[in-house]
Formats: sequence, structure tokens, C-alpha cells
Amino acid sequence: MAVNTQIPFIEPLRMFLHRLGSCLIIIIETVRAYPYIGRRKRAILSEIERDIFGSLPVVMIMAIFTGMVLALQSGKELAHYGQEASIGILVSVSMCREMGPVMTAYILAGLIGSTIAAELGTMKVSEEIDALKVMSIDPINYLVLPRVVAMLIICPLLTIYTNIIGIAGGALIGNLELNIDFSSYFRNALDALTLKDIYSGLFKSLVFGFTIAIVGCLEGLNAENGAAGVGKATMKSVVISFVGILIFDFILTWLFY
Repeated sequence: MAVNTQIPFIEPLRMFLHRLGSCLIIIIETVRAYPYIGRRKRAILSEIERDIFGSLPVVMIMAIFTGMVLALQSGKELAHYGQEASIGILVSVSMCREMGPVMTAYILAGLIGSTIAAELGTMKVSEEIDALKVMSIDPINYLVLPRVVAMLIICPLLTIYTNIIGIAGGALIGNLELNIDFSSYFRNALDALTLKDIYSGLFKSLVFGFTIAIVGCLEGLNAENGAAGVGKATMKSVVISFVGILIFDFILTWLFY
């Protein structure tokens, strides 16, 4: 035992496996709580309303400027080859396949994921979670399930919104900077999109939303040491969500394409 404690990676590995096990337990218990979703309808609707209206302005700004930057950067290069009219194809496919789901997930991880971790972390350090258990109220059913279901709903919805706004932002830059007719831009954009581009992006958003909610709940429920612990849990939820989004994005892209 004395030898193992001197090996530098033993303790980080143990902590990683412990946190991975905790994550799997929360996922399993959340899935098992699914039959009670009808009883949590009011809480789910409340979470959806808060999350959508809390993130919609930021998502809109991010989406329109993402589409504008894509159109500007690609249009300037394509103009050298006389293909600037093709930016509608590039922007629409890029937004629906990658930029829309990923950028939306980043915004939600920073806004909603951190909020979830802070809320549950505050409840944990103030012993409200323990009080729920004393009253025979399952914290997973009462706190985690509504947040996970709400995120599974709003992440695809906001991704669709991001795609539309981003494509519109690209059209604006195409018209103002490259003199591309709106009808030509949107015709090329719609012709280039396939059903696979759309459903692969929406499936990614489902995975990203589930990841953000589970990580936020996990870090919040494991917060300790008062206010400092809540702050640390909030920071870790955002960092882990960002890394998870990148990893799952690569895996899903590899599977789909």
C-alpha cells in the first residue's frame, strides 16, 4: 500500500473512476425515474421557461454572428475562384452539421449547466438535499429529472433556432459584402441540405443537452465545503461539459460521416 501511494497517477485515477461511477449511477436513476415524469410536469415546464428565456438573447447574438463570420471568411476566399455564390451551401451545411449544435451547447453549458450546478450545490451544502431524503423525497426524481428533461427539450429547439438565425446572418453578409441575391443564396442553401445533415445535428444536440444536465447535477450534488465548494462545482461543471461536448461531437461525427 505504501508503494501505491507514491505512484503519481493512482489518486487522480481513483478520483476519476469514482466520479465516473457516480455519473453512471445518476444516469441510471434518472432513467428509472422516467415513469414519474407526468408528476413533475409543472417543474419541467418551469425549467423550460426559465432556460429558454434566460439563454435566448445570447443564443441569438451568437448565432447571427457565427453565420456572418462563416459567410465573410468563406466568401472572401471563394470570390478568388468566382464561387462566392456557393457560400449559402457552406453556411447552411456547417451550421446544421456542426456549428449550430456545438455553439448552442457551449452557450447552454455556460448559462444553464452552471446554474444547475450552483443551485444543487447550494442545496447540498445547506443540507437541503439531506432534508429531502429525511422526508423520503428522492432527490433524483424531485431535482434531477425535471432539469434533464427540460434540457433534452430546449437544446434541440435552440439548435434549430441557431441554425435558422445563422443561415440568415450568412445571407445578410452575402448580400451586403458579396452582392449575392437573397433568393440565390437561400436556394443554394436549401438544395445543399440533406435530411442527414439535419437529423445528425439534432441528435448531437440531444446528446449535448443530456451531457450538460447530467454533469451540472452531478457536480452540484457532490459540492461540499460551503460557498467555495459551490463555486468549484460550478466551474467544474462548465469545464467538464465543454470537454464532453468536444469528445461526443467527434464520436458522433465519426459515426454519422
